[in-house]
Amino acid sequence: MKHILLTGATGFLGSHLLEALLRQGYQVTILKRSTSDTWRIKHLLDSVAAYDVDVQPLEDAFKHKKVDAVIHTACSYGRHREPVHSVVETNLLFGLRLLDAATFFNTDTFFNTDTLSPKYLNAYSLSKKHFVEWLKQRSSEIKVVNLKLEHMYGPKDDQTKFVPWVINQLKQNVERIPFTEGRQLRDFIYIDDVVSAYLLTLQKDTELEAITDFDVGSGQLIEVRRFVSELYEAFKFQNPDITTVLGFGDIPLRSGEFMQVEVDNSALMKLGWVPMISIYEGIRNSIIEQNLTV
Repeated sequence: MKHILLTGATGFLGSHLLEALLRQGYQVTILKRSTSDTWRIKHLLDSVAAYDVDVQPLEDAFKHKKVDAVIHTACSYGRHREPVHSVVETNLLFGLRLLDAATFFNTDTFFNTDTLSPKYLNAYSLSKKHFVEWLKQRSSEIKVVNLKLEHMYGPKDDQTKFVPWVINQLKQNVERIPFTEGRQLRDFIYIDDVVSAYLLTLQKDTELEAITDFDVGSGQLIEVRRFVSELYEAFKFQNPDITTVLGFGDIPLRSGEFMQVEVDNSALMKLGWVPMISIYEGIRNSIIEQNLTV
């Protein structure tokens, strides 16, 4: 079975990927920091080799056994007011160090986690798009699979992200949650469907070109307003005493906001991928999981 080097394993996407990879029998090495909070993967640490990139050379992870594929999910969204140079160091410079090592040690395939957000939306999306340009430039040295994700959500998500934040506001029964008008069209995709896209492309990588882009989305756009309303109704069904008001229109759109994301998942579906989790099921699972947390 292939040996996979996974970055971002302690994060939302990475932790779900790690569990799925181990379940399918892959040998996995993870990169993390010595200060990383491992709560999502604590039960899996005995099953992987782990390298702390802040205290060990990144290249050490490649030396013990040939790495067949790198799956790169580590990133900085800049949500905690990190300076731009810090976001760029994580999303671009660390990625380049990883790419250098992968090519030097003859890794077969580099799976990159990209975004469907517009390039100039923020420092996160700009730095991610810059890294993709480098991947294209280096694709003669290593096969590249670039997975562009839409708005993923589900259990173990970062509590500062949109869906967990809304659920937490509802759990606190706040008086009013401020939103924009919520007319933006987005493709909300459940984490299990995202993971299945990675697993399928990993299984099929020998059939792919030197560099292949895949849009990873359900293919169904929904207004943010409707998604939040569905989330509210599902929460209220379990918590009928809630009195929180959804304040659509309370805040203006952020600068540079885009009203409709462009998702074309046809290439992924031709490969055999099918999203399995409906919005209603995903919302229900997210609420149940988050209601179990303090």
